Amino acid sequence: MLPIVIRGGTVVLPDRLEVADVTIKDGVITDIAAQHAEPEAVVIEAQGKYILPGLIDIHCDAIEKEVQPRPNTLFPLETALIEFERKLPVHGITSMYHSLSLGVGLSLRGDHLLTQMIELIHRYRERRAMVRHGIHLRYEVAHLDGLPIVERFVRDRAVDYLSFMDHSPGQGQYRAPGSFERYVMKNQGVDVYEVKEIVRELLERQQLVDWSHLQKLGRIAADNGIAVASHDDDSPERIDEFKEFGVSVSEFPMNLETARHAIAEGLYVCVGAPNVVRGGSHDKNLRAVDAIAEGAANILCSDYHPSSMLAAIFKLREEGIVDLPEAVRMGTLYPAKALGSAASVGSLEPGKLADLIVVELFDNYPMVTHTLVNGSLVYESKPYYTQHN
Repeated sequence: MLPIVIRGGTVVLPDRLEVADVTIKDGVITDIAAQHAEPEAVVIEAQGKYILPGLIDIHCDAIEKEVQPRPNTLFPLETALIEFERKLPVHGITSMYHSLSLGVGLSLRGDHLLTQMIELIHRYRERRAMVRHGIHLRYEVAHLDGLPIVERFVRDRAVDYLSFMDHSPGQGQYRAPGSFERYVMKNQGVDVYEVKEIVRELLERQQLVDWSHLQKLGRIAADNGIAVASHDDDSPERIDEFKEFGVSVSEFPMNLETARHAIAEGLYVCVGAPNVVRGGSHDKNLRAVDAIAEGAANILCSDYHPSSMLAAIFKLREEGIVDLPEAVRMGTLYPAKALGSAASVGSLEPGKLADLIVVELFDNYPMVTHTLVNGSLVYESKPYYTQHN
């Protein structure tokens, strides 16, 4: 296989920008230099463009919409996975940790379909792939019947990332009175009488959660190299509690005080790229840019909207919240460190795997022109331009 040289782009290194050539051999970055002469190579011209590490998305449940784009319209899981994968290189995402929720709900959020999807991802990625597929298992702690499934996946190391969720009313993102009821009525089409019964049953199950058992499970996962996260933390005390679970990531803290405390305690703090792009939380919670500006968040994820990752990175630079290398680290190196893959991916350095993207700005909006995964060109865009007199 011929070497690949990506020529003359602005390379976003871990700590600086540098106009250079990036050379790739056998799927690995071998050189980053001002000029690299390779007698026989495939050349990708990148003058006037940026060369970034491939984005690493540790929390995205958008595959659920591929499986069930409308209520009661389930698509075959194989179709959903393949079609979703095809979209990711367009957005610059080279590692996707599919967020699969084990809890009572719609689409994949039930035991049977979730288990099937995890097994499918394992089979698929062993044969071919356009991106690196990881599995983020989100466990709804009040789903008591699902606990043996979580334990099996952790024991077998069949997942890469485990988060504990508690979406019961009265805390987390549903701390405000009536917020949980409004959400369920809107999303599940139930009336006020039905939602009262749903709340009653959920609170009964929530009271039966064996938190000491979950703490042991989190520790086992962490000891087995599976990163562990808490979710929707609403107080510093909550952070302290979940640290005992082996947690190293706090996802979507509800307020700045909690985010600051998580960082001070050595946790990674993950916020949503859609929050950055839209200028705020869709639930009126913590604004991601406020946390980032305060140094209280260091990982971006796409949450539910994969195209927001790259847009958020460049918006953070454009608005002067952080410089471009820091914004890029939030979508590449820091998630790689959090999930234990930084030795091979997450930054552009000789010796690391060639997961990278070439980005051009069109009307100041970042657009991917090339995506390489493991040194393979999995996406290339050559738009045509029209001229109007």
